[in-house]
Amino acid sequence: MKISRPVFTRWRAAAVIFFLVVLGGCAWLDAKQGEWIFNPVQGEWRGYRGLPEGATEQWIPVGKHDEKIHAWWAPAGRADAPVLLYLHGARWNLTGSVTRIPRWNKMGFSVLAIDYRGFGQSAAKGSGAPTEASANEDVEAAWKQLATLAPNSKRYIFGHSLGGSMAISLALKAPDVSGLILEGAFTSVPDMISEMRWGFLPVKFLVSQRFDNIDRIDDVKVPLLIAHGTRDDIVPFSMGEKLFAAAKAPKRFFRAEGGSHHNLTASFFDEYRQAIVEHFGLASLGATAALSAPAMSGTPSIGTASR
Repeated sequence: MKISRPVFTRWRAAAVIFFLVVLGGCAWLDAKQGEWIFNPVQGEWRGYRGLPEGATEQWIPVGKHDEKIHAWWAPAGRADAPVLLYLHGARWNLTGSVTRIPRWNKMGFSVLAIDYRGFGQSAAKGSGAPTEASANEDVEAAWKQLATLAPNSKRYIFGHSLGGSMAISLALKAPDVSGLILEGAFTSVPDMISEMRWGFLPVKFLVSQRFDNIDRIDDVKVPLLIAHGTRDDIVPFSMGEKLFAAAKAPKRFFRAEGGSHHNLTASFFDEYRQAIVEHFGLASLGATAALSAPAMSGTPSIGTASR
């Protein structure tokens, strides 16, 4: 899901107490960063009406304390379909992606979507707040599970918003990634703080969970597609452009003219799918999607926030 402006407004509180934190030490702020950045929700999104059709639940072991992450496995109609690890962003858990995941199925992918520990039913030890480190550990465990579920398929990583950071981290570690898709991704958390009204205050140097995508993306070697809406009011469109400029892998930029932070698969389905088919050389995916894709207008739905 998304990194909402309300999430980042919590950094304003950190700015207000900046001098108190400096005087009293940074331990408290460091402990709260995961909560502020991820803003995890355990309850269901108001529009949730049950699992996507054809999906089943998965429980994936992770960590050293018998923890498990909750996941949905939504296979495509074809046994040889490519598979996608779906990584949502901040705030909403899997239930908030219930309308988006089936669109990736309709594109022709089998999908494994996870909740990081601290979200939904993915319980965490201790405080329960995710961290950059714990979320990266979660996606590595999910990647191993995906190889078990579809051992002979091409495997891709998709990260939306904050999920893009974990997607980049995984792409740098996993040896068997066929491609990486980033949607509405930001350059770094400090850069996002700078976008806020109080971004001029000197709090950025206190950030230890930096999610520094702009410094890591040039190390990505696998084919990369970056998608961004020009009217994204959460993560500035310019950040998507900066990530693309810094990337050195075989790359493509999907500019969704008028698109928001939320509506790219809904309002740009055909154009988005075509960019994926062409960039990753998935001719069979295009044929599959042509048969199963929903009827959607080719005209961008400017400024909408369709899920």
